[in-house]
This record gives sequence, C-alpha cells and structure tokens, in this order.
Amino acid sequence: MLKHLCLRLRIFLQSGPLHMFRHMYRTSQPSCFKRTRKVGGFTLLELLVVLVILGLLAGLVAPRMFANISKSEVKIARAQISALESALENYRLDVGRFPSSEQGLNSLDKAPGSEPRWAGPYLKKSVPLDPWGNAYQYRMPGERGDFDLFSFGRDGKPGGTGDDTDLFNNR
Repeated sequence: MLKHLCLRLRIFLQSGPLHMFRHMYRTSQPSCFKRTRKVGGFTLLELLVVLVILGLLAGLVAPRMFANISKSEVKIARAQISALESALENYRLDVGRFPSSEQGLNSLDKAPGSEPRWAGPYLKKSVPLDPWGNAYQYRMPGERGDFDLFSFGRDGKPGGTGDDTDLFNNR
C-alpha cells in the first residue's frame, strides 16, 4: 500500500502543476523515491578469492610444465646428436675416415684443406648448438666407440646428474 502511494506521489510530482518545484522535495522524499543504481562489477573480496585460486592453480601447474620443458630439451639434444652422428657417418663414407678432433664438427660444413674426397656440406645448416646454448663436443678417437659426440647438459660442465647429465651418442 505504501508503495502504491509513493508511486502515485511520484507521478503527481513529475507531471502535476508542482513539477517545477520538484527539486524542493528531494531532501524530504520517502525512501521509495530514491533511485537505486545497480553498479556492475566485482567486490574486492571476490577479486581476492579469484586471485588466490589463480595463484594455487599456477603453483600446481607451473612445476609440471617446467619439468616437461627440461625433458623436451633433452629430447632435442638427443635428436641433434643423432643427426650429427649420421652426418659424421656420411663424411666417413666419402673421405674414408672420421674427422680428427682438431678438424672437429666444422669439417661437416666446410671442406678441410687436406681432404680431396670431401663431398659436403653434410648438414643443411651450420652445426647447431645444444638446447642450452653450448657447442657439442667431438672427440676422435672416442672412449666409448669410434668417436664421441656429446653435450655437457644444462650446466655446460662435465659430469652432473638430472638435467645436468652429459648426453653421449653411445648411450
């Protein structure tokens, strides 16, 4: 009933003869005349809850993602070692022997001055760096086979465990 009276009073004030005096009644209007504006958006508490949830998810997911990244770097290094090993085999078929340690992997790209049967380049691009930005190591004669081709791993130093393990062509 009170709502109905407030509605009628509002209509009267807006359209009646007292319309020009409407501003005088604003301070003494009943609460039903006050316009309520619904403001869109989120409260601070809701935003904090969302941030906490996102933080927890990032804390759980990020370590798993970084573990996969290090595994993929090892896979890339093994694939590059395999490709370099194939290029070295092709070099041996053309020249009759593997390049010496002094000639190194650069002999896959550029002809050594003393090799008339060199038919390279044996790689489509220059000799790549390992996934950690270090040069691959080549040793002829090898300790594990005809030659050793290896990467020192993430730390770039001999030895190590985990992600720092050295990667060899013969393992």
